[in-house]
Amino acid sequence: MKRGYMTVFLALSLTLILSLVFTVIEGARISAIRMKFECVADIGMNSVLAEYHRELLEQYDLLFVDTSYGGGQASVSNTEAHLRSYIQKNLQTDGIGSIWGTRDFLAMNINDVEIDRYSIASDEQGAVLKRQVTDYMSDYPMGALLDKISAGVDELNLLGLDTRDVAGERQQYERRIEEIGLPEKEVEEGVYEEVPLDNPADIANATRSSGVLNLVLDDPSQVSSVKVNTEDYISHRSIRQGTGLCEEAVEVSGEANDLVFEAYLFEKCGYYGQEPDKSLLKYQIEYILAGEETDWKNLEQIAKRLLRWREVANVIYILSDSSKIAEAEAMALALTAVALCPELAEPVKYTILFAWAYVESLQDVKTLLAGGRVPIMKTASDWKTGINSIKDVRGSLSEDTGGNGLNYKEYLQIMLFLQNSYDRTYRAMDIMEMDIRKTPGNGRFCLDGCFDTYQAKLSVSSRFGYSYEMTRSYGFY
Repeated sequence: MKRGYMTVFLALSLTLILSLVFTVIEGARISAIRMKFECVADIGMNSVLAEYHRELLEQYDLLFVDTSYGGGQASVSNTEAHLRSYIQKNLQTDGIGSIWGTRDFLAMNINDVEIDRYSIASDEQGAVLKRQVTDYMSDYPMGALLDKISAGVDELNLLGLDTRDVAGERQQYERRIEEIGLPEKEVEEGVYEEVPLDNPADIANATRSSGVLNLVLDDPSQVSSVKVNTEDYISHRSIRQGTGLCEEAVEVSGEANDLVFEAYLFEKCGYYGQEPDKSLLKYQIEYILAGEETDWKNLEQIAKRLLRWREVANVIYILSDSSKIAEAEAMALALTAVALCPELAEPVKYTILFAWAYVESLQDVKTLLAGGRVPIMKTASDWKTGINSIKDVRGSLSEDTGGNGLNYKEYLQIMLFLQNSYDRTYRAMDIMEMDIRKTPGNGRFCLDGCFDTYQAKLSVSSRFGYSYEMTRSYGFY
């Protein structure tokens, strides 16, 4: 006979032990579900960022995810689908980690994926894109560039190159000539006609309607003829909106500096004389400044502005140069003596001086486009044309690649620095879209469909009755 009290005790003990074991196992399951959810969320959200746009990085060193994925409509719902797929695939075990290869110990499935916050490149007037530019340009030596541009801007403002109305001053002297009038002589009985003045300033002024590029370029046909439809690009169309810069990105990078962005544009974009090979528009900086639909119009707008600046500066100088005033006065006296109208000598002198300054300005623009240098304010040694140049404007202009002062690029830098930030930023994004769309598979690329940071709300459930939610933010910052 064997006594049975040990069996009863063991049965009672096993009940307690098994309860403890199953409790520990269930606790391990709960902890494993939470840990796996954390790991899978990290993998999934980083996998989304790994789909950054390759061409945008290659050409512009910017990290953004294109929510169209090279397909049709850009939408964050496409990214939600990608994120859901990545998470679900990493939740599936396919036999790995199952108990005796028959049952999934965690049995997890993704329930919901919602991206509720994301920063699009064009948000806050391009601040999201400019933050990345600031990060990329963090090691660029800004000191020398800032000094150069600041000095040029200060001199420009001091001289009033953008504000002085030289055309109005010239027209005042032309009106004085008209008011005084020319004497008449009898050519036959009872028939009178005005004595011609033959003012060479009229010859120079007649060329103003010819177009500055036709005057300063030896072969205008060599100018790029590329044309774009500006309505297709971000500066003209309705823009998708994100939620702006995330707090982490602001803390790391701060507000993008206009000068940094300008330096970046000159590193990545071309201009007349430095045209990039793979770009759509050849004169990209000129487009950012002028915003016209053709390379010709953009270059022409810049040439007109250069001509205006140079004409103001040259008028200021020539009216201070006694020797040039004396030459103009001698020519005016000779002309008015022949016309028998000495009272016209004074206004004619000034029309000659203004015409001379205009021809000198055309020479300056020609020099700049040829790769030469022109100082903002000239001295006698910097002056290139003679007084007789006003009689033959085209014939008097010569290509000059030397000189001192600022070159074409440096004048463009001053213009870009003076431009309002909105136009500069959005037209720069136009250029990026133009160039990316030229690459295979990116024919409908839009920067306002690209994000660099995002926040997702995720939820998972287990077949064992557990569910968890999580909110995570990831991005390139």
